[in-house]
Order: sequence, then structure tokens, then C-alpha cells
Amino acid sequence: MLKHSPPESVHALDLTSLKAADITFWTVWIDDELAGCGALKKLNEKHAEVKSMRTAGKFLRKGVAAKLLTHILATAKNQRFERVSLETGTMNAFSPAQKLYKNFGFQECQPFSNYQNDPYSMFLTKTIS
Repeated sequence: MLKHSPPESVHALDLTSLKAADITFWTVWIDDELAGCGALKKLNEKHAEVKSMRTAGKFLRKGVAAKLLTHILATAKNQRFERVSLETGTMNAFSPAQKLYKNFGFQECQPFSNYQNDPYSMFLTKTIS
């Protein structure tokens, strides 16, 4: 991400932040190799945020992100969240992520939580039914 966005526009969580009580973090492993990761952050009782979705280069375009996002959304539904939102980049490198989220029914929205308008950020949200 730092390769494609200025540091002040990168909202990925570091390891310490991923250990916070309001965050659930998952990893996907294939043949003893880390293939991807993602997290769900509780914003309030009805709203959660997808955080730190990543797929290792070796596993890009092999369904890792879709599998992980399916699990994250199922967890959000089980935890009775009504809405899930996320922030992703606007640069061309983020086009596959944008496409994935939109294929899962996310729609563009205004900044949420503590985010501000930023030309390097796209905000998406999805109602959980």
C-alpha cells in the first residue's frame, strides 16, 4: 500500500492494533503458507468495518480474498451487525479489491467513523440482511 498511496492515506492496522478487543483477525493458510488475512472491527453495536484484507502475491486471483470476505461477512451477520463498511485505495493497483467488494454488494459511500475525504481513499458499505 505504501507503494501506491502516501503514508497519511494508508489506514492498515499494525500488529498491535490488530490485537485490540474490538477486532477479530483471521488468516488463510494453504499448504503451510500464509495466503491471506483480514479483520473485522466493531465500530458500534450495528456497524463493523472490514480491515487489513491482504492476499499474498503467490495466491493472488486464486479465490483467497473471496473466501475470507465470505467468512468475515458471515461473522458480521452472526454478530448481528446491520452494516459493514470499508476503506480501500483509489489507485489502479486497488482495482481488483474494488471489483471484489462491489461483486459482494458493497456500494460507494461517504467517509464513515473517523475517516475524512481523501483522494487516495474509496469508502464502501453493505447492508447485512
